[in-house]
Amino acid sequence: MLIALLPGDGIGPEVIAEARRVLDSLAIPDLQFETAVVGGAAYKAKGHPLPPETLDLAKRADAILFGAVGDPDCDKLDRHLRPEQAILGLRKELNLFANLRPAKLFPELADASALRPEVATQIDMVIIRELNGDVYFGEKGMRKTASGLREGYDVMSYNEDEVRRIARVGFETARARKGKLCSVDKANVLETSQLWRDVVIETHAEFADIELSHMYVDNAAMQLVRNPGQFDVIVTGNLFGDILSDQASMCAGSIGMLPSASLDANQKGLYEPIHGSAPDIAGQGKANPLATILSAAMMLRYSLNQAAIADRIEAAVAKALANGARSPDLGGKMSTREMGDAVLAAF
Repeated sequence: MLIALLPGDGIGPEVIAEARRVLDSLAIPDLQFETAVVGGAAYKAKGHPLPPETLDLAKRADAILFGAVGDPDCDKLDRHLRPEQAILGLRKELNLFANLRPAKLFPELADASALRPEVATQIDMVIIRELNGDVYFGEKGMRKTASGLREGYDVMSYNEDEVRRIARVGFETARARKGKLCSVDKANVLETSQLWRDVVIETHAEFADIELSHMYVDNAAMQLVRNPGQFDVIVTGNLFGDILSDQASMCAGSIGMLPSASLDANQKGLYEPIHGSAPDIAGQGKANPLATILSAAMMLRYSLNQAAIADRIEAAVAKALANGARSPDLGGKMSTREMGDAVLAAF
């Protein structure tokens, strides 16, 4: 089993190193690693955020463990050369269309949530975000209006097959949990969302045992704060999913706690923490590695069929938190390395 390690920029190398220590400690048979540059680091070394050799490794690997991309030094580059294009390129080239972002509050972190403890402790959901469509991949550009004003445009679009395949992931995930799926759209304004809602309703006929509801995205954002316990599985588009999953992370205590999986139709995936590269703290040992360690657990569960080992990692993270492990984002003072040590000790 070959794992591609793509540390990326900022705190990416620091958190990937801790996840690698955890994986090494488990002595999983036949597990091999190869590392490659990506993002701003790749642009500086190779002239492109997703060099051919990095893409080749990603295609050869059984799974990908990804750190983060984003480098202020690259902000003024042409868009196709910016670090963020690496992750978009990987999603497109590997057809990683389904992003799973679990959001669950560890009881020990109730005081770290922006919500009242009695509200925060209800959080236990999975947000499923479509990754290959929407404004992220639609036609975009800059133009001049008839009066000479600069105008930017980004085209939001989905076809029915794209909606149907992500809806099925949503229904199947709900079937494995509590049997409730909420589809989030903006069908009162957007034609794209009207198609989304129509196709989700059509697909529901294949999953009659699942309770389906619909919610406009603005209301969903409010309900995540007001009553997050009502959600089990949320399925939504690329743009709305990006926003809602980050909101859910803060409701669950810290963006440094939430892992994610981006999967193709065969369960091959790219696994990454949902936080960014955090260049302001890079190299200072302040980053929380738990989201990356939990992403490694998701990798074992979904792509490598090692659910029992994934359970061990998740239990060790919970035990480390119960024993008082806290990085700065959680109100503590432990370094990135010390947080990794706490998880290892919990085994």
